[in-house]
Amino acid sequence: MSAHEHHHGTGHHHHRHGWRQRLRHVVTPHSHDSADKVDSALEASREGMRALWISLVGLGVTALLQAVVVAFSGSVALLGDTLHNVADALTAVPLGIAFWLGRRAATRAYTYGFGRAEDLAGIVIVLVIAASAVVSAWFAVDRLLDPRTMTHLPWVFAAGLIGFAGNEIVARYRIAVGRRIGSAALVADGLHARTDGFTSLAVVLAAGGARLGWGWADPVVGLAITAAIAFVLKDAAREVYRRLMDRVDPELVDHAELALRAVPGIRDVSGLRLRWIGHRLHAEAAIVVDAELSLLAAHEIAADAEHQLTHDVPRLMAATVHVDPDSHPGDQHHHELSHVRRDRLAALSG
Repeated sequence: MSAHEHHHGTGHHHHRHGWRQRLRHVVTPHSHDSADKVDSALEASREGMRALWISLVGLGVTALLQAVVVAFSGSVALLGDTLHNVADALTAVPLGIAFWLGRRAATRAYTYGFGRAEDLAGIVIVLVIAASAVVSAWFAVDRLLDPRTMTHLPWVFAAGLIGFAGNEIVARYRIAVGRRIGSAALVADGLHARTDGFTSLAVVLAAGGARLGWGWADPVVGLAITAAIAFVLKDAAREVYRRLMDRVDPELVDHAELALRAVPGIRDVSGLRLRWIGHRLHAEAAIVVDAELSLLAAHEIAADAEHQLTHDVPRLMAATVHVDPDSHPGDQHHHELSHVRRDRLAALSG
C-alpha cells in the first residue's frame, strides 16, 4: 500500500465559553466544515482585539487622571510615570495590527497565513519593556545625582495608587485573555502593563519616603523598580523567544499523541510535530497502520486522526496526517522506497 497524506487547510477549534454556548453545542448538530473552523479562529482574534481596546481605554483614563494631578503637583516623577502609562497604552497599536493581519486569508506567497505578525508584535513589546527599564534607570540615577524636593505629596501619593491599580487591572485582563487564546504577544503586553504598575507604586513609595524626609527614597526606589522591570523583561523575552523558536508545552505533545493512539486502526505514532502560528496551533503527524489496508481504509483512518486531533487539542487549527504501512514505519524508509519505485518504473518503461 502506498503512503497516504490527509490534510485539511483549516482545523476545528473546540473551545466554547458560557452555558448557552455549551447547551447549543449539545442540542445542535456538530459541524466540521471549514466555515466553522475559520469562525473559531476569528472569534479568538476578535477577543484579542476586544482586550486591546478595553485595556487601551483603561490605561488612557489612568494616564488622564495622573496628568490632572501632574498639573496640580508639578511632580517630575509622576510626569514620567504618566508618560510611561501613555506609552504602555500605545503598545496596543502593534498588537492590533498583528491581530488584523492574522485575520487575512492565506495567499500563494504566505501559505500559512499571517499569524506570525503576533510574534513580530511581541518583539516590539519586549523592546518597549527594555526601553522602559533604561528610562527608569536613567531618571533614578539622575535624581540620585541631582536631588529635588517633591511637593504636593498627598496628590502624588493618590496618583501613584491610581496608576498602580489601573495598570494591574489591565495587566491581569491582558494576561488572562492572552493565555486563553494562546497569544504570547498579548501575554507579554500584559507583563509590560504590570511593570508600569510597579513604576506607579514606586511613585507612592517615593512620596511616602519624601513625607518622612528621606530625600534618597525617590531615586533608590526607582532603581529597585528598574530591577523589577528587568525581571519582568526576562519573562516576557523568554515567552516571545520560545514562540519564535516554535516551542510548545511537552505536555501538549503528549496529549496529542495519546489522542492519536486512541484512534481505532492506528498501530503506532511514528512522528508528531506541533507549532504555533500566532495564537493558533498547527500539527504534522505520522501514523502507522496495517499494510494490508486499502487506500480508502487508510484515508478514513487519517481523516479520523485529523478530526480527533483538532477536537482534543485546544487551539489546534490544522493537522497534516501522513500514513505509513506497518511494513515500512517511519520516514527513514521514504528515501529507499522512492529509489525502488523509480528503478521499477524505469525498468518497466525500458
